[in-house]
Order: sequence, then C-alpha cells, then structure tokens
Amino acid sequence: MKHQIREATISDVETIRQLANEIWWDCYAPILEPEQITYMLAEIYSTAKLTEQIKNGTQIYLLLVAEAQPVAFAAFAVREENKEIYKLHKLYCLPAMQGRGFGKALLNAVMQRVKAAGKSILELNVNKYNKAKAVYEKAGFNVIYEEDIPIGPYFMNDFVMRKEL
Repeated sequence: MKHQIREATISDVETIRQLANEIWWDCYAPILEPEQITYMLAEIYSTAKLTEQIKNGTQIYLLLVAEAQPVAFAAFAVREENKEIYKLHKLYCLPAMQGRGFGKALLNAVMQRVKAAGKSILELNVNKYNKAKAVYEKAGFNVIYEEDIPIGPYFMNDFVMRKEL
C-alpha cells in the first residue's frame, strides 16, 4: 500500500488525538486498567499539549498517510538532559493497518532525521508488557534499563531501549 510520511502541523492535532484514542484502547486494554488509559489519553493527548509540542517544536510529529487516510504517527525529540541522544516518544499504528510495514517506515524516518541532525543514539520507552517490545528488538534496539514513570496517580512500568544508529 502506497504511503507518505510528512511532518505534522497544528492542523493535524485532532487527527493525532483520534488516532491515539483508537490505537491506545487496542494496545493497552490488555495490560492497563480502563481508568488509567482514559487518564493518560487525556493527559498526553490533550489538544493544548499536542498543539504546544508541535508549535514549539518540543516534539516533532510525523504522520503516515496511506491511501489519503492517516493511519500512524510518531513523535520524537532531543533529550533535554543529554543533547547527544534523541528519544522516540510515540510510535503508533491503527490496529487494522499493523503488519504492513508502516511502523517500520515511521521508525526509519525518525532514525534518518536523527542521523541528519548529526546524532547517533535513539532511545525509547516501552511498557514491559507491550508486545511492541519484540518489534523494537527486531529493529536493533536493546533494553538498557527499567524505570517506573509516574503519570498522575498511575505508573508506567517501562523498559528503556536504545539503538546506536
């Protein structure tokens, strides 16, 4: 299926919110309580937060469009505490579109942009129970440590993974 990847703009905020809402329930319902998913979607994907991130460039969002329909997105940024490392904050694809190489295409686009910025390390967090961990391992990422991240009254129990580009 033909696709294109483009940088998201403020006009894409609602599209990203809709994609996240559909994807997160499928992705996280097996491992998180519904209250936690609801809270995190509201916290991470608020219109104000996404707009600010895109407007200020604190995260770069990429949108993958296939057959004129947005089906996946990614977000990444340089790490504030270590400017030599980039972090992949988000990489999600609609459940019906998984297995078609869209996630891999987005990941490759992120890695190309990191290299173009003159950097060679990409990190990400993945929930310890998320099946996406295997996808990242296949792409060459390795677990470097574990961390529990508080988000409001909840915790994300994550592996931090890294790849040298």
